[in-house]
This record gives sequence, C-alpha cells and structure tokens, in this order.
Amino acid sequence: MVSPHDRYPLLFAPQRWEWAGVDARFSVVAPEDRLVTNVHVVGFAGDEVVLCRDGRDVWFLPGGTREPGETVTECAARELHEEAGAVLKGPLYVIGAHHAVSDRPAPYRPHQPHPEMAWLWCYAEVSVERPPANPDDGETVLEVRAHPLDEARRLLLTDAPWYPDLVSLAAHQRATNTAHPL
Repeated sequence: MVSPHDRYPLLFAPQRWEWAGVDARFSVVAPEDRLVTNVHVVGFAGDEVVLCRDGRDVWFLPGGTREPGETVTECAARELHEEAGAVLKGPLYVIGAHHAVSDRPAPYRPHQPHPEMAWLWCYAEVSVERPPANPDDGETVLEVRAHPLDEARRLLLTDAPWYPDLVSLAAHQRATNTAHPL
C-alpha cells in the first residue's frame, strides 16, 4: 500500500512561506485546537470542487483566519459564506494540517498562538447559494465555480504547487471514508 507521503510528495515536502514568515510541514495528524489559526475547506458540490478566483486570476480554496473565540466549524462556515457564498451541507472532515513555526517576533493577530501554529485543511459537502460576501477586510472574490476534480487540480496550480495533492488527498479520503469528522 502506498503511503500518503509517497502518493502526494509535494504536499508533504517541507515548505517555507515567506508571506507568513513560517516554516511548515503537512501532516494527516490533526493539530491541537488551540494551535489552529486558519481553516480552509475543500468544498464538494456533488463530485465537483468549489473554487474561488481573485483579481490576480488565482484560483484558491475558501478559508482563512480564525477569529477570537470562534470554533473551527464556525470559522469554516463564515469563510465559505464570505469567499464562496456557500453553506455547509454536512460535517467537516479533517484532511490534515500544515504545522508551522514562525520566525516573526509576534503573532499575526494578538489572539493567535505563537510561534507554533497550524493551518487546518478540511473537506465538506457544500452548496453555493449566493454571491460571495466579500467583506472589506478579506480578499475580493471575482468568481466562484464548482469544477470537476481534474480541472480543479489544474486551476489550483495558480496558487501553490502542492494544492493538487491536497485536493487529491481530500477526494481519496472522501471516496474511502478514511477522514475523521470534527
């Protein structure tokens, strides 16, 4: 049996995210809740993946920064609404997380853990029901569309080279019922 590390090498490779000042490594092991600073969702609308496109012509998965006192599910639901105009139609399932360590002197926001943190990746059944909310303090989403899996993987290359691996892992977990619900 092929391990996820071998099947999705770009996803599991050590990463440096200069924009966040962190070194990150993906794991299928869920982080402690207190470490989760960001929640992102591979939203399945039937057999298609919901993606958002911004003004840079970059396609991305909805998600973002957790607010003070917000649960993971509340964060996912809010980010889906804001960025994709979507709602959760079932539970969130944990794909894994990028466990990260910051080299910055302070956290991105005062309520966040520092220097250790985690970006949580989940999948869920979703429904796009309205245009994105596009709040003033978030990205401006120009387009939201559900794409077949192969097309979603291709489009996500505009954001990061490991995104296709992440979406493939989510699809595999969904098909085999091997992810854990929150």
